[in-house]
Amino acid sequence: MRVLVTGSAGRMGRSVVTALASSGHEVIGIDLSPGDPADGACASVLAADVTDLGESFEVMSRYRPEAVVHLAAVATPFGRTDGLTYRVNTQAAFNVCEAAVRTGVRRVIVASSPTVIGYGAPDGSWRPSCLPLDEDHPVRPWNAYSLSKLAAEQTMRTFAAAAGDSVRFAAVRPCFVIPPEEWQGAPTQTGHSVTERLDDPAIAGASLFNYLDARDGGEMVDTLLAALPEIPNGEVFFAGAADAFAREPLSVLLPRIHPATEQAAAALTGTTPAFSSAKAERLLGWRAKRSWRTELPDAGATGRRTGPPAHASVPDPSRT
Repeated sequence: MRVLVTGSAGRMGRSVVTALASSGHEVIGIDLSPGDPADGACASVLAADVTDLGESFEVMSRYRPEAVVHLAAVATPFGRTDGLTYRVNTQAAFNVCEAAVRTGVRRVIVASSPTVIGYGAPDGSWRPSCLPLDEDHPVRPWNAYSLSKLAAEQTMRTFAAAAGDSVRFAAVRPCFVIPPEEWQGAPTQTGHSVTERLDDPAIAGASLFNYLDARDGGEMVDTLLAALPEIPNGEVFFAGAADAFAREPLSVLLPRIHPATEQAAAALTGTTPAFSSAKAERLLGWRAKRSWRTELPDAGATGRRTGPPAHASVPDPSRT
């Protein structure tokens, strides 16, 4: 298929482009500063601002894609003003869905975020109803970023309801995206190195120790795109690594960072992560392959366990 990817030059976007191109798709990269986001994997790239409805229609009309993967957004909480974050993320999601449907696109994937769950609320009141968290868990956004991502999900569902089965939609909640260069020491989206996130549980603990290798994210999007006609329309999926980004079990670590999780966290023994990707495995057959234990060059320097988590299959990020 011809697939248009917004946010193609971002942490996750580059890996999505690579995965789609490797599967034989003709990929069109759209980004405010697209460059050549994945070593020539894009058949064409275009600088465009999808927060402008006219530009969204123009890119759809120019390229006439069969599918769209919408990743473009203000990528993290508190990096920009709340008003701009909310406006950009909600307007872009609406514009892309609107332009896609009106120009005959048949498959649309929208990027959301695990932050819609509401963890990290400053008053310390967030308490999970269960752990690990899955897509049925109640959402309780408390900042402009998480609210904008929940709005993007609802926008996707609204268009899915209006289009019926003529257009297939889904949303993905990718965990903390780590592209290949960040395993080698480049700063992550918080400015810390991967090793610093492991060494100081308070850093990774802010996001409940979730993470996703960007290449696994790209493969998940590719798998989801192929599966859209066969699964219920408007589904939402978590996408995370098969283990926690931590050297100790979350049953021990999580209550230190989020005391209200103590009772529920007891279930997170061993390397079990706080977010479950079981739905993606069940409906799509997708499971993350990569772990910090296999991708971090100095993982063995700590003297701790360096193989893949016992419950994961490991054969060998992006603006979202």
